[in-house]
Amino acid sequence: MNNSIAENLSRVRTQMEAACQAAGRLPHSVSLLAVSKTWGAEAVRAAHAAGQTAFGENYIQEAVDKIVALRDLPLQWHCIGPIQSNKTRLVAEHFDWVHSVDRLKIAQRLSEQRPPHLPPLQVCIQVNVDGGETKSGISPQELPALAQAVAALPRLQLRGLMTIPEPAETDAQMRAVHAQAKALFESLRQQGLPLDTLSMGMSADMAAAIAEGSTMVRVGTAIFGRR
Repeated sequence: MNNSIAENLSRVRTQMEAACQAAGRLPHSVSLLAVSKTWGAEAVRAAHAAGQTAFGENYIQEAVDKIVALRDLPLQWHCIGPIQSNKTRLVAEHFDWVHSVDRLKIAQRLSEQRPPHLPPLQVCIQVNVDGGETKSGISPQELPALAQAVAALPRLQLRGLMTIPEPAETDAQMRAVHAQAKALFESLRQQGLPLDTLSMGMSADMAAAIAEGSTMVRVGTAIFGRR
């Protein structure tokens, strides 16, 4: 397992560098979030041994078990899945980042439950750019008001936006959706919010997302394989 994960990570990083070069961007302008959901602590340990430190998790209780088991490693944990009200305390107490805030109620609970001895929880708002019916996320129209409200909460630091668009038939269609997200991101920055993170792009659409301004891609299968 260790060798294959290390090889896969190297391949993904090479692909990221190529996408950055094609887009006229510096390689370090895009970071890699390794999505380790459904994989055990040993897979995360192997990825860390290959130089990966940031990991994304969708399932909160599974993630907390891993976080506790891997406390000996200097890892950064990102919650990228939907958050129910009864799970906000676990997220506030264990994660470093949350990408999936799409309601003010959830943000308020995270703010209230973030332990004072920890740094502020780093937050992205999930926006449903293309109106996908099966996807979570706030609508583009409701985004500005939510962003301003989240930015005002204590114990949270609003960093940017996260998107999970529906699959597109062509690269041009995929890029067009990512370009919409980038435009929303820039609009919020023009309103005075100091955002720096656009969590956009996964294994299948990583190059398109980087071409349109993603600063963080979320890759799971290409690193850890399929279950």
